Amino acid sequence: MARTDNDTWDLASSVGATATMVAAGRARASRAALIDDRFAEPLVRAVGIEFFTRWACGELDADQVDFPDAPWGMQRMTDQQTARTRYIDGFLAEAQAAGVRQVVILASGLDARGYRLPWATGTTIFEIDVPQVLDFKTATLAGLGAAPGADLRAVPIDLRQDWPLALRQAGFDIEAPTAWTAEGLFGYLPPEGQDRLLANVTALSADGSRLVAEVFFSAPASRELYDAIFARWYEHGLDVEMDRLGYPGDRNDVATYLAGQGWRVTRTALNELLVGNGFRPHAHDNSADETLFTQNYYCTAVLHPGRRI
Repeated sequence: MARTDNDTWDLASSVGATATMVAAGRARASRAALIDDRFAEPLVRAVGIEFFTRWACGELDADQVDFPDAPWGMQRMTDQQTARTRYIDGFLAEAQAAGVRQVVILASGLDARGYRLPWATGTTIFEIDVPQVLDFKTATLAGLGAAPGADLRAVPIDLRQDWPLALRQAGFDIEAPTAWTAEGLFGYLPPEGQDRLLANVTALSADGSRLVAEVFFSAPASRELYDAIFARWYEHGLDVEMDRLGYPGDRNDVATYLAGQGWRVTRTALNELLVGNGFRPHAHDNSADETLFTQNYYCTAVLHPGRRI
């Protein structure tokens, strides 16, 4: 389903369904005791996309829905969610240890870190996403009897709109160092929207602020392979269009852009993260599809004193 500038979604449609998909991966990983996200499975069940619920609950096997050795599929996604969750959880723990008490989760989706992670006294967490996503997650978690472990504030707005104003109106302190997370986000923004978001993050960040970001390329190198993958998922009951949700076009490299804005950036290649967590890396075999994934990376960044933009 092609994106448009003013499109809308919930957790069972369009780009919102990708949040449900990755939550299904976290649920599957939690079942295998690879991570601890006890809220992922009930949240996926509540959304009601049967295919993702069956994956989350262990009712589907990878050999049923994935192509052997393909660079993408439900199992590869789950492995990546395991590594990604550990990486970002670690980033937030380090930020807390450094005294950061303000957190902003950009495009929070079904992220439940405000509920499942230990938070230092005085921490305020802002979750930014469209209203229907935040309302659904808050109501579902309340129905489970879950309570946040910090001062958790919803900022219901599309990141393509004036979210900095909405964030300040929710009580964001521009003078306090902030830990920002941008997980599974950039490929679903227009190229110029990515730059605008990073510029806004920089403008809102006090000295000592930190950012963690996942940098991925959403437009597949080979449409034929990805069409076949999605077709297999549809055959097994997926009833949401998941293809062509990213924005095409050249975009600035995130780490390079941040460095130019005064951030000190550290890159970690996706393959390095996978291997470090015990998973198979993507092959460097020069095929278009594998090359796409070997270019993906994660980065952390710190805004230095005296270099605020």
